[in-house]
Amino acid sequence: MPRFNIAERLIDPNSPDRRPRRAAYALPTLFTAGNLLLGFLAIMESFRGAMDFATHVPEAWRHFELAAIYIGISVFVDGLDGRIARMTNTVSDFGRELDSLADVISFGIAPGVLAFAWGVQFVDWSILADANVGVQLQRATYFVTFLFLLCGASRLARFNISVNPIPKNPGRPDRKYFVGLPIPAAAGMVASVVYALDSQPLRQWYAAVIWMALIGLLAFLMVCTWRYRSFKDFNLLSPRSFKSVITLGSFIYLLFNFSQPVLLAMATTYVASGILVRIGGLLGRKTNSPAPKPETQVG
Repeated sequence: MPRFNIAERLIDPNSPDRRPRRAAYALPTLFTAGNLLLGFLAIMESFRGAMDFATHVPEAWRHFELAAIYIGISVFVDGLDGRIARMTNTVSDFGRELDSLADVISFGIAPGVLAFAWGVQFVDWSILADANVGVQLQRATYFVTFLFLLCGASRLARFNISVNPIPKNPGRPDRKYFVGLPIPAAAGMVASVVYALDSQPLRQWYAAVIWMALIGLLAFLMVCTWRYRSFKDFNLLSPRSFKSVITLGSFIYLLFNFSQPVLLAMATTYVASGILVRIGGLLGRKTNSPAPKPETQVG
């Protein structure tokens, strides 16, 4: 049986240079539009959650849960539009720019709004012994959440202008890597934490400080030059082995029944992978460094 080739099926027969049909370019754009819609819905749910929680509406936390779910789904959708564009040979400058603008909203503004509304807005800073410290911490939360958005936008801009970027700690030549933490992974980390903690807003000041430290760490990881695996070499249409089918089925079962710990573990593992690889590289460099030559005294 001949292998199914979606790019060949979408070629315009009247095109002398075998270009895809015009309608084929709409397919990845629809996924990008879906990503943008999910980001917009996540922002609206964060606003509704903040307003309902402030007015003591029952189960107001569900809006934060929906916002986290929308961001998580948008991470999955964002991973499909680029793959579909490459599979259908419909990669274009317009689609690339539209995808970046959608990512700024879905993975920059939406998780930033959720991080502030869920993790900062309802914290009582007045319980601190020094009122001035509470005011300064509260001001710092605005800066950190804005820093997340700024670093995410900078990460996207760097990705758009980079040609074959090389991370500071290059990996195997047969694998593809991102330079810095991708912004969808950073947004997925924010959403997974909110979802795993039952979407109940933080009330303690020390929990908010830890939360802001995580947001600041994600911002740094997005603009650093450390190595993160891209998985772009994973082919959706390639045949699957028996073991991979079992692994995929087990993952779907665990995700369906234990979605909170599974999603949090996935996001944490990926975010921590770049840190651990970088630390391992630094330790290996120190171990393999040649010993200093002994000084020779003359006279």
